[in-house]
Amino acid sequence: MVSKWAKRFYTILIFAFLYAPIVVLMVFSFNDSKNTAKWEGFTFRWYQTLSENSLIMKALYYTVLVAVVSALIAVVMGTLAAFGIHYMKTWRQKVVLNINSIPILNPDIVTGISLMTLFVAFKMELGLVTMILAHVTFNVPFVVLSVLPKLKQMSGDTLEAAMDLGATPWYAFRKVILPEIKPGIITGGLIAFTLSIDDFVISYFTTGNGVTNLSIAIYSMAKRGIKPEINALATLMFVFVLVMLILINKRTKIEEI
Repeated sequence: MVSKWAKRFYTILIFAFLYAPIVVLMVFSFNDSKNTAKWEGFTFRWYQTLSENSLIMKALYYTVLVAVVSALIAVVMGTLAAFGIHYMKTWRQKVVLNINSIPILNPDIVTGISLMTLFVAFKMELGLVTMILAHVTFNVPFVVLSVLPKLKQMSGDTLEAAMDLGATPWYAFRKVILPEIKPGIITGGLIAFTLSIDDFVISYFTTGNGVTNLSIAIYSMAKRGIKPEINALATLMFVFVLVMLILINKRTKIEEI
């Protein structure tokens, strides 16, 4: 029988294997040398250089803009979709949930190429709008899966009771349903925002000239050789996504309580 210490050692070994490259990247983002493989002292100058890089700042602007707009749209669409799915008959609900899972299980490259083909077929110019639409497409299913459990936790007679007391369907939805499912909506929005910040493949196929997010900018910079600014940028992105995931996990635990 495997001992407790052996299990702990095995777990530590796995996490060390997974995160050692990221730790090295973060350490060398403070390296005073342009040589990314040789340590020559501690410095913050690459972060300062990064802030003065107009290409990176422009990519950051588009990244945040796309993430915020796509997350807001996905929250509205996903919440309304979850509300409709919740009141469907069982067999219809199963069919729609299976359809909802396709964008989640589908490889990103397939989704990206499919959306690019769709936009080209409709003669849409690839750029900011198409990138936002693409991000909404893969964000909505996650919002649906975040909101639906909160709807299932409610009493089945909540909406009918509010309407029996004189509330209109829209008023009952705003004043009774929304407060009950608010934690799920916030969680879905955080997940959508994080996924949008982190996306590369789908963004790469659905954007156009002059519109790049941070992932595409890093890819373009890496093709010309690894620079210290890339380490600094990757470190900031990792820290930001880590903070977002911690917030999501904390909120999920609060909801479970």
